[in-house]
Amino acid sequence: MTGTSSQSSPGEAAGRDDLVAGAGAGAGIRVEAGAEVGDGGRARPVWSRDFALFFVARAVARLGDTMLPVALAAGLLQHGYGAGAVGLAMASTAAAFAGLVVFGGVIADRFSTRKLMIGADLVRLGTQALAAVLFYSGHVVLWEICVIGLVNGVAGAVFQPGVASTVPRLASDVQAANGAIRIAESAAQLAGPAAAGLLVGFASPGGVFAAHATTYGVSALCLLLLRLPPLIRTGAPDCTATGAFKADLVEGWREFRARTWLWGVIAVWCLYMIAVWGPTVPLVATEVVQQHGPRAYGLINSALGAGTVVGGFLALRLRPRRMLRAGAFALFAFVGFPATVGAGFGVPAMAAGAAVAGAGMSFWGVMWATSVQTQVPSDVLNRIHAYDVAGSLAMMPVGQALAGPAATALGANHVLLVSAAMSLVVPTVLLAVPAIRGLIRADARGADRPHAQDGTADAAPGRTHPERR
Repeated sequence: MTGTSSQSSPGEAAGRDDLVAGAGAGAGIRVEAGAEVGDGGRARPVWSRDFALFFVARAVARLGDTMLPVALAAGLLQHGYGAGAVGLAMASTAAAFAGLVVFGGVIADRFSTRKLMIGADLVRLGTQALAAVLFYSGHVVLWEICVIGLVNGVAGAVFQPGVASTVPRLASDVQAANGAIRIAESAAQLAGPAAAGLLVGFASPGGVFAAHATTYGVSALCLLLLRLPPLIRTGAPDCTATGAFKADLVEGWREFRARTWLWGVIAVWCLYMIAVWGPTVPLVATEVVQQHGPRAYGLINSALGAGTVVGGFLALRLRPRRMLRAGAFALFAFVGFPATVGAGFGVPAMAAGAAVAGAGMSFWGVMWATSVQTQVPSDVLNRIHAYDVAGSLAMMPVGQALAGPAATALGANHVLLVSAAMSLVVPTVLLAVPAIRGLIRADARGADRPHAQDGTADAAPGRTHPERR
């Protein structure tokens, strides 16, 4: 799922990392599922000044996030820690993020999403700058790195819900916008690990953390310059009322639970996080760094990024009627990533497996994000996306934290091979659920309101609300 930073939800991988119809522009008039018009009645194009700023913000942030696993693995290993420590450091961020993102979704539906995202970026600029100082000084204590990761997870929980509603507010073709962002993030993933490997090799892990901090500063600047169309909703609840906050939380859960295809994917994704993504990320990092060095790991992650670029281009061109079914078939390709590392193949084979895996994951990510953004009413989209991300990532810290003990008991290669086998089980289960494989894309139905089918709720037209600035 996509998957924030190094995390991966059904809608992002990515950031893993990594990590999802939206509210309308101007008067917020809905003309068709997935398309919005402004006051002049003209459909908003994908590319505009504001979408370009958001595009750059996402690409630059992703560049930094894909550098982070290299820095953590190389830096902690350099200071005497092992795979378990790398897993715990990653899990601290994931646990805070997954535990608080639901509350972030409620906050995003009640306040300015743009300001919340800017604030979250500035917090992470500070924490990563602090991490850079610690690694430069040689004072690296695991609990301090975990605390920094925890704060980053809280900031990410505030940031992430606003991403889902921002895309459809800036462009009418939601799939094309998601595809373009996916390509940008993938290109960043292509460059990020390689750059991180070079920085680690020629400088130190502290240099990677400093560069990561800078990317958050650039993202915050782009979002500061961004102009989001105002949203209007009559009778908005009092932002300070605890009861209203709880009611919004409950309403989001009710809307989430009403869509079988939505909670069905999230339930399956919990298995994916425990058995596939959670152990794969730290174990691939430590295995490759220990056996082939940080530059090889950077090369393999860059291959993963190249694959996700290809998947993004495929998602721009292909418009399947049943998006989740097509995306689930693409997920079978992920087996190449853990399988090649677990089998002990050489770096070229591992890079090829990573590229194929990236293409499949990227295509799934666009299909999933577009489905959520076009099938869900706009005034609950941030909350639904928050439940999506929370459910998707709830089990990832479990998988990451168990990666070290499992590798100690069974061997890292065996754990990765089990993850490869489970990466085939997950899409099989997705395809076995009628509500998931049978969901028809919103614009293919040619109706304002998505019809209930296969357990899918009949989504009401999106209501809009003012964004308090």
